[in-house]
Amino acid sequence: MQMDEYCLGSQAVWLDGELLPATLVIRGGVIESVLSRDGAAPAGLPLLDLGEAWILPGMVDTQVHFREPGFPEKEDLESGSRAAVAGGMTAFLEMPNTKPLTVDEASLADKVARATGRCWCDFGFFMGATEENAHRLHELEVLPGCCGVKIFMGSSTGSLLLADDDGLRRALSHGHSRVAVHAEDEGRLRQLKAALEQADHPRWHPRLRDPECARLAVSRLLEASETTGRAVHILHMTSAEEMELLRALPKGVLGGRVSAELTPQHLLLEAPACYEELGWRAVMNPPIREAIHREALWEALREGSIHILGSDHAPHTVEEKGRPYPTAPSGMPGTETMLPLMMDQVLRGRLGLNRLVALLAEEPARLFGISGKGRVAPGMRADFTVVDPGREWAVDEALLQSRCGWSPFHGQRLRGKVSHTIVRGQVVYENGRFATEAKGRPLDFDHAH
Repeated sequence: MQMDEYCLGSQAVWLDGELLPATLVIRGGVIESVLSRDGAAPAGLPLLDLGEAWILPGMVDTQVHFREPGFPEKEDLESGSRAAVAGGMTAFLEMPNTKPLTVDEASLADKVARATGRCWCDFGFFMGATEENAHRLHELEVLPGCCGVKIFMGSSTGSLLLADDDGLRRALSHGHSRVAVHAEDEGRLRQLKAALEQADHPRWHPRLRDPECARLAVSRLLEASETTGRAVHILHMTSAEEMELLRALPKGVLGGRVSAELTPQHLLLEAPACYEELGWRAVMNPPIREAIHREALWEALREGSIHILGSDHAPHTVEEKGRPYPTAPSGMPGTETMLPLMMDQVLRGRLGLNRLVALLAEEPARLFGISGKGRVAPGMRADFTVVDPGREWAVDEALLQSRCGWSPFHGQRLRGKVSHTIVRGQVVYENGRFATEAKGRPLDFDHAH
């Protein structure tokens, strides 16, 4: 359905923290007004009535690797965004470790051009921080289509590595927007790799990248953030030790200058069982850890110490992943299954719907300054993620949209299914069917937030 002006109604629209009966008047890609369910809609406007389905604010995946340019056999912007909208995502923020790296005006402009009109939802791209461009990051982060800066403290690609504190502080000192950080300590990574040369099975992965590796990096990052005053967002946290560092922050810093992210993989998979059962499918960086860490993540998530869920969608082909450990690349797909996996947790009573909406809609918009997103209210973008809470289904690799064609959650039965994804008022996905034309465009960002 492609309409510029219409009404969208349901018995369960997410309004000010509740699911309420309502009808939304949509004009020109924006919510014009919110009406009571039994009120009279403007004359002449068609009504898309979604019955009992939940109309939620448009969800955002703030951490994806769509591999274009450079690695089309794994994924590209079209296929990755198709997977995203099938999973209920109305926008994505994509990482800079492509080929070439996204580290200057030309590489960013190339990505924006590739994505515009090809992606199924709207988008932003991170600018990668390097030793060479650190002094220019304040200029690069405000370019059209740029959502901010990404720093790799360890486990990086090419020049995308700021392993020492001087380089880290230099990058944080240039610019204003929140910086996303992969926080693993490069020195510790190298020590562990040298000490564990006998590693020959994925079960070794959490030892090659142990909790101390994460704790050291996060501790250094927090110190650099305090010194420079720069807001930082710590990606894919994995350990109990990191959660303790978050809790020790002064009141107002956590959720302000410092924000934190988890992935569904680290919440739902557990070592060592996942490495024995899934083998290479369970290998990602940072690694899936043991139960004591997983429970610490859940506790932090429920108490509000975590602000965003990101998929860390990082696809590789089955052939690549099937190489002997540790030569196989790390990473797994996830943008299409992130919301379904976590909605299942909501419907099973393990997580509140209010927390899920905050993690995937409200906080991404607030922390990354995404204009017009995060709430269902007049004047906001008409971006909606619609879920059928009564539907049960199973993850099936044969039906996934990602080009890599596999998932660590294959066969898992879930409650709740994405029925519609609506971007700027246009239904781009409806019960397995896509719109006739992709119309994705760059998001608008408030870089002074």
